[in-house]
Amino acid sequence: MLVRMDLGQVVGGNVRRLRTAAGISLADLAEAGGVSKTTLHGIEQGQGNPTLSTLWALAAALQVPLGELLETPAPAVEVVRAAEGRPRVEGDAVGARLLHRIRLRGVVEVYDVEVARAVQRSDAHLAGVEECVVITEGRVTTGPADAPAELSEGDSVRFDAARPHLYQGHDARNRAVLLMLHRD
Repeated sequence: MLVRMDLGQVVGGNVRRLRTAAGISLADLAEAGGVSKTTLHGIEQGQGNPTLSTLWALAAALQVPLGELLETPAPAVEVVRAAEGRPRVEGDAVGARLLHRIRLRGVVEVYDVEVARAVQRSDAHLAGVEECVVITEGRVTTGPADAPAELSEGDSVRFDAARPHLYQGHDARNRAVLLMLHRD
């Protein structure tokens, strides 16, 4: 199901999320961005129609690119099936299919994992940690403990690992590439 958001709602949600993540009060951001608290509150509620100069000022005050205010937020869990028509490019010897785009400031750890038939429950990792799992062999159920996805060879999932999650293999041999994304 595709949900379209009004640009005002997108901008408002992004400003509120970025301000909160930066630990900046509404009053401090309003002052730094040169807008009134009432105007900023309206923007954060998705009720404002800020000008480009206001958005540039808020982006500068938040120390983020303008696009961070304009981009629709990514879903919390993104599953890509092997059969899905995703962007693909071909070269002389290599073909590549885009699975996920992950914006990151931090560290990426890449693991080759084997997943047994037993269930492994993992506690929440630190805030800012995501996992991206690409199944290379077999079938694996993984993802947030309250909404795991069963994946087959070629499928992938990306999710917030700062919440409890699980892994369970279903075949005799189950393998995956696991990317642990640690945001700064």
